[in-house]
Amino acid sequence: MKQFFTLTAVSLLAANTALADASHAKHQDGAILSAADDQKVASLDILAAHAHRDGNKVTFHMTTNGVAGADPAKPVGALAGAPATAYVWPTSLDPASVGFEGGTGILALAAATHPDFDDTPLFDENADGDVGNDGGHWHTHWVVLTPTPECGDGALAVRDIPEGSSPKLPATWPGLPIFLDSPGFSPVFDGPEVVVNVGFAQGVDLSSVAYDGVTAALRVNKNVHAPLFCVTDVFDVASGDLSLPGQLK
Repeated sequence: MKQFFTLTAVSLLAANTALADASHAKHQDGAILSAADDQKVASLDILAAHAHRDGNKVTFHMTTNGVAGADPAKPVGALAGAPATAYVWPTSLDPASVGFEGGTGILALAAATHPDFDDTPLFDENADGDVGNDGGHWHTHWVVLTPTPECGDGALAVRDIPEGSSPKLPATWPGLPIFLDSPGFSPVFDGPEVVVNVGFAQGVDLSSVAYDGVTAALRVNKNVHAPLFCVTDVFDVASGDLSLPGQLK
């Protein structure tokens, strides 16, 4: 009898593991597939990126070659020069679809961590009663990216908000002078996989959205002025060329 229960438990565990793995991005029809590269940090080496929808809910996920989330940014002890690590899904959505001024750049979803500062003032990710101390916990952002030569040749940055301007911004904009929103969607990590479920307002057209997958590092300007938040390293791009070949279905 004991052996029966042991074998049953092992079988159930194996079945559940197989079911969980089957839901990963690399097994989805239409996923953007990328070959493993042992020269890259495994947790940031993308094997697949995928997005699918159910009504106005979209699931963005990414399969890595290691344990997703295992290599977060390390603190430097100050906002100036503070690093961030992110799993990013660039999309063809207009920034207006989530509340930003329209036509202002590339709208991307990011699951990020940056231990030197907190930019989710409405949320307490570590549940310690303080909403201002958990930037080092993985959380999500909508960002609008634009080519920014000041960050380097061909580099992107989160779009700055010039002093004195008043662009449209989402209700959960955290107050930083950049096109960055903190919507509160919780990233879920499961072994090699990172998943974010996103809700869109009714009326947002999701019928022909294109997407890609990127792992990247960003850094706050050491002088804490524009350009404030530059992409400093791109670890991997699912498509290889940021061509957004994925089609939301």
